Amino acid sequence: MSIDSVRAHLSEAAPDIAIIETDQSSATVEEAASAHDVAPAQIAKTLSFSVKDERFLLVARGDARIDNKKAKAAFGGKIRMLPLDDVEAITGHPVGGVCPFGLAQPITIYCDISLQAFEEVYPAAGARNAAVRIGPERMAEITGAAWVDVCQETTA
Repeated sequence: MSIDSVRAHLSEAAPDIAIIETDQSSATVEEAASAHDVAPAQIAKTLSFSVKDERFLLVARGDARIDNKKAKAAFGGKIRMLPLDDVEAITGHPVGGVCPFGLAQPITIYCDISLQAFEEVYPAAGARNAAVRIGPERMAEITGAAWVDVCQETTA
């Protein structure tokens, strides 16, 4: 089960971080914001992309949109969303629960600087009703993520 791999990863990398399971779905940014009583921007959505032959995850604030020009410059080519079937196979997490923790396969992880606007963000935790509350810098540290600037500025 995907949440179990997240729990195992966090027990080693960040034992003080607890998984928050809710009775309601948090599979979308809006649902997650409602479930955790925070602004949608504070949800850390994990997106799965490829460029050329490289696959990677990008964690960005919930209301962020990809800036194609910035992304092309940062990743060396046009990025494409991974097919849904590939996402779960690569991450081990269902769509709606994809996160940078407890991954099924090693994959490069990036965090967009848009997350740095917050002291805490809420990424999913391997299930459609689970998340963690964590500082963006700490999330990047325990997942080995590199920081990039690939999202459009938001007005929120």
